[in-house]
Amino acid sequence: MESVIKVSMTVCPFVKSNSIQTLRTLSRSSGGLASRARQCPYMANVLEAQELQQQLQLVQQERTYSQASKPRRASVSRSTTSQVVPPTPPSFISSSPYHFKNENLIDSKYNQFQSNEKSFDFKGFLNDDLNKKRSDKSYRYFNNINRLANEFPKAHRTKEEDKVTVWCSNDYLGMGKNENTLNEMKKVLDKYGSGAGGTRNIAGHNLHAIKLESELAALHKHEAALVFSSCFVANDAVLSLFGQKIKDLVIFSDELNHASMIQGIRNSRAKKHIFKHNDLKDLEFKLSQYPKSTPKLIAFESVYSMCGSIAPIEKICDLAEKYGAITFLDEVHAVGMYGPHGAGVAEHLDFEAQLKSGIENPQDVQTIMSRVDMITGTLGKAYGCVGGYVTGKANMIDWFRSYAPGFIFTTTLPPAIMAGASASIRYQRSTLKDRISQQKNTRYVKDNLNNLGLPVIPNPSHIVPVLIGNAQDAKKASDLLLDKYNIYVQAINFPTVPIGEERLRITPTPGHNKEISNHLIESIDSVFNELDLKRINDWSRAGGLCGVGEDNHSIDHIWTDKQLSLDDSNLNPNVFEPIIPPIGVSSGVMA
Repeated sequence: MESVIKVSMTVCPFVKSNSIQTLRTLSRSSGGLASRARQCPYMANVLEAQELQQQLQLVQQERTYSQASKPRRASVSRSTTSQVVPPTPPSFISSSPYHFKNENLIDSKYNQFQSNEKSFDFKGFLNDDLNKKRSDKSYRYFNNINRLANEFPKAHRTKEEDKVTVWCSNDYLGMGKNENTLNEMKKVLDKYGSGAGGTRNIAGHNLHAIKLESELAALHKHEAALVFSSCFVANDAVLSLFGQKIKDLVIFSDELNHASMIQGIRNSRAKKHIFKHNDLKDLEFKLSQYPKSTPKLIAFESVYSMCGSIAPIEKICDLAEKYGAITFLDEVHAVGMYGPHGAGVAEHLDFEAQLKSGIENPQDVQTIMSRVDMITGTLGKAYGCVGGYVTGKANMIDWFRSYAPGFIFTTTLPPAIMAGASASIRYQRSTLKDRISQQKNTRYVKDNLNNLGLPVIPNPSHIVPVLIGNAQDAKKASDLLLDKYNIYVQAINFPTVPIGEERLRITPTPGHNKEISNHLIESIDSVFNELDLKRINDWSRAGGLCGVGEDNHSIDHIWTDKQLSLDDSNLNPNVFEPIIPPIGVSSGVMA
C-alpha cells in the first residue's frame, strides 16, 4: 500500500498537489474524497462501474411488477414496494475518451434480463401487409375534400379556390346544410355545450336523447328506440348480444351484408349460415334444416349500398314466421329517402296506407314495417348528422339498453348532434320534395349513362354504380375525373367489393340538377374513351358481370311515376309538428 501511495504521489496530479493531512481530512468528510475523485477521468470510470453493478444487483433482488388493485378497495396511494428502474448504461461507455476494459462485462450485466430470442418484427409485418395492398392496387388514398354547406354539392380541395363537385357523398338529401337542422344545433350548442359529459348511465342522459329516441320510435312506428354512437356500433352490439346471450342461436346472413353486421355475427360466436344474395330459396333451404324451436335470426339490409339492390322484405318476413325466426333489418341506406315519411323501404312497400295514416299506424292492416322485429338505421347519411340506432319492441330495446356493452360503455352523442338529428327527422317526415328530387335526378343520370353504353349496374334504388372491373383502372378513372373535370367520385375496391368488380359509386342528390348532371355524364364518357374502359357491349361479349351485359328483364324503380307526382299537400296534416310523448325505455322502465 505504501508503494501505491508513493507512486500515486508522483504520478497523480491530484494526490501530488495535496498534503497527506489534506487527504486525511477529505476522507473523513462525507463524500468529500469521492466527490473530488469523480473529477479524475480514470477514477470516475471506476466509481461509475461500481455503482452500476450495485444497482443491477439491487434490481435482481427486488424486481417488481405493477399489480391490479384489490376489488372494491381501489384507491390512490403511495406504493410501499421499492421499485427500481433498470439504469441507463453509463455515459462513459460511449462518450469517455478513456478506454474502460470492463465495458463488455457491464453490457452483459445490463442485459441479463433479456432473452437470446429475437423479438417479433412488428415493423416488418406491417410493411409487408401494406405492400400487399399497394401491389394489388387496392391501397387507398384519401382525397382532401371539404364540403361547402352554402354551395352544396360543391366542395374545395386543399386550397379554397380549388373547387370540385361531390358525386359520392352519403349525405343523400343534402341535410348537412339544412337550415332547420343547423339552427337547432346552434341553439343547443350555445346552451348545452359541445360534449355529452359521459355515458348514458353516468352523465350523458338528457332530454335530447329522450326526444331523439321518441322521434325514431315514431318514425318506424315501433314501441321504442335506442341511440348509439354509430350504426356500425349498433349492428355489432345488437347482433353480438343475441348470440352471446341466447343459447343455440343460429344466424342467417345475406352474403352482401355490411361489414358491421358481419362483425356483429362474428362477435356473437353463434352458429351462422350465409345465404345467397336476396335468394329466398337458398334462405328457406337453410332455415328448414332446423326445428322451429331452435332460436333463429335473419339479418339483411333493405338497400345494399354498393350495388343498389333491394331486399324482398315481405317474403323474408314470411319465411321468418314460417320457421320461427326473428328479423333484423338494416335500413341505413334507405332511411330518409324511402316511404312517404322517410322511414325506409319497409315503409315504402305500404306507401299508400302509410301516406294516408301519417304518423299513426294504419288501421285494419298489418304493415311490413310492423312485421320486422328490429330496424337499425343511421343519422349520418340522409339525415346529415351522425349516430346510429335500433328500434323494436319495448322489452327488446330495454334488453339492449341493459346488456349491450357497445351502448353501456360508450360516451353518448353530444346534445347538439341529437337535437339536430331530431330536427332533421321531423323535417323529412313533413316533406316529400327532397326524396322526389333525388329520385328524379337519379333516373336522369342512370338513363343517360346507359344511353351512352356506360356500364351502370342495374338496380331499382338511388345508387348509381358504374362498373370498371379492376382496381388500377378504377383509381385512374377517379383521379382523372377529379384532376381534369373537377368531379369527385371515389373508386370502390376490395374489400368493399369483390376483386374484379371494382367500380365508381355515384349518388345523386336533390342538388345535382340537370346542368351538373350533364357535366358528369359527358366527363365519364370522356374518361371511358381516354382509358379505353369496357362499355356495356364489351361486358356482354365477355358474358356479363354484376348484371351488366347480361340478359335481364327490365328493373322497375321502387319509386313509381305516381309517387313521384306527389307533393306536400298529399301528406296527412298530423305529420306537421306532431307532439310525440317520450318513451319510458329511454330512461329505464320502473318495475
